[in-house]
Amino acid sequence: MLRIHQLFKSFGGVSAISDVSMEFAAGSLSAVIGPNGAGKTTFFNLISGGLQPDSGQILLDGENMVGLSRNAIVHKGIGRAFQVAKLFKSLTVEESLRAALQSAFGHSAQMVGSFPLVATRERAHEVMEQLGLQNKADTVSGNLSHGDQKLLDMALALVMRPKVLLLDEPVAGMGPDERTQMMDTVEKLWRQGGLTIVLIEHDMDIVFRVAQQIHVLSYGKLLAQGNADEIRANPRVIEAYLGHAQEKDGE
Repeated sequence: MLRIHQLFKSFGGVSAISDVSMEFAAGSLSAVIGPNGAGKTTFFNLISGGLQPDSGQILLDGENMVGLSRNAIVHKGIGRAFQVAKLFKSLTVEESLRAALQSAFGHSAQMVGSFPLVATRERAHEVMEQLGLQNKADTVSGNLSHGDQKLLDMALALVMRPKVLLLDEPVAGMGPDERTQMMDTVEKLWRQGGLTIVLIEHDMDIVFRVAQQIHVLSYGKLLAQGNADEIRANPRVIEAYLGHAQEKDGE
């Protein structure tokens, strides 16, 4: 279980995250939503170690992650895929995954030539098969389509066998077909069992379709949480977030 307890983060006196508490059950698929500037990306940065909170706890299976480095947090079991894919653009898909593994386990000196660690090849191919990238193993990452680059970014997190996978706008910049394929892949990963997935997403159709639990941030505070029906019917959410979308749809 991932538990966030009374998290605070300010920048220059401006509160970005204020007294936020959430729980993500083991094996759940949840979403964090909110208007632009609500604090969603800051929230993910805090969980993944990109930022340190001013106060509060980030507990994974009861162990506090606050104060740990990003690499240590990855080893504890929290992986993240980014809104803008962070890739080794000159490496092939397989080389990228093997390089990530070797670097994480202190074998960065071997990140040249033929990538000699056999175990990294086996794990890379497992993840490529999970995400449908097995036919792209020898494709240079920088030459992949936008959708496949997003899949590879997810693979770079999955290759470390995380307990929790954070997905920051997984369908951003995609066309309708790619969006459907990406979310089918996310749901498949989740249904295979054992992985807790938390996603930030602006597409409410996707959020309401896939998320078991939805957490709504507004101006850095937790505005509401519940299932899709509860969030749809929450007047504070409608006023702060969903209402704006509905007004635009009605124009």
